[in-house]
Amino acid sequence: MINRRNTLFLAFGVGFGFLLSRAGATSPAIISELLLFDDLRLLWVIATAVALGGALTWLAWRRQWRARNTGEPITIQHKPFKRGLIVGAVLFGLGWAATGVCPGTALAMLGEGKWFAAWVGAGIVLGAGMGSWINQRLASR
Repeated sequence: MINRRNTLFLAFGVGFGFLLSRAGATSPAIISELLLFDDLRLLWVIATAVALGGALTWLAWRRQWRARNTGEPITIQHKPFKRGLIVGAVLFGLGWAATGVCPGTALAMLGEGKWFAAWVGAGIVLGAGMGSWINQRLASR
């Protein structure tokens, strides 16, 4: 069912994907240059996103914004460390290294017509499933 809220989320997602594309975050070459410290312009995009997210989080805490669906104050819950995070981080890094693609930009890459990103998406789903399975195994010990 398409409603106003879903349309807003879709518009936000399309806009965000457009901004990722314009910033060069969908280019494996630009990402590689960033990780090799050859070209840091993408770092400023990331720093801006972190600063904006931090400012909005602080504003939500300071003004005691409430969740629309529950009326509860918006809070950030601290999660305990789990051994499975190490496995997940390794899978994440291996996938990124093998493809040269930041997993967070795979959908935007598909929107640009870079069809090899479909393999990245499949790897994300497979890696998330493997990570969940391994994490459950570790938790049951």
